[in-house]
Amino acid sequence: MVTGRNEPPSKQGPEFQRVHLIDGDASTSPDAVKRSHWCNVAYWEHRTRVGRLYTVYEQSVSIFYDLPQGNGFCLGQLNLENRSETVRRTRSKIGYGILLSKEPDGVWAYNRSEHPIFVNSPTLDIPNCRTLIVRKVMPGYSIKVFDYEKSCLLQHTAELDYADGPYDPNSVRISFAKGWGPCYSRQFITSCPCWLEILLSNNR
Repeated sequence: MVTGRNEPPSKQGPEFQRVHLIDGDASTSPDAVKRSHWCNVAYWEHRTRVGRLYTVYEQSVSIFYDLPQGNGFCLGQLNLENRSETVRRTRSKIGYGILLSKEPDGVWAYNRSEHPIFVNSPTLDIPNCRTLIVRKVMPGYSIKVFDYEKSCLLQHTAELDYADGPYDPNSVRISFAKGWGPCYSRQFITSCPCWLEILLSNNR
């Protein structure tokens, strides 16, 4: 389910009811290292992973391109030689990016950018259907990208083999500005210029 409004971000708006802004860098906070992480975030450009895994300890994390005095995972600081023009254009659209939040019922993503994001996860797919489901989330809207209860039910089903890579029951993929799958010219996530892989931990 996608929720939210098309209005500019507002800390008092209903789209913030399920998210919490962080106070510091989640990966380097002295208090954070004492706690278990709940996910790792990988940033990809097509088939190339750029930078190290970003480990998240806090309940929420901002993932953005270049936010002045921002805290979280800054994608603008990740360097890669010989970037294509397509990647450069897409990176320029990331802007405020997304806010990823761990809640009691699952993991939510709020689109803070000015362009759509595209999401795929095991709990967003249609049960017993081999067709890849990619959800489009417009700016100012949020979506539950991972449902804990539904995930437990899916663990009892047989694993599916997707054409675009191994099936991971605890992984969420989010593409900035570009969609993929049966409804798009890009059939695979690795054809998207800029995308995230959210690797969820079992420590929930």
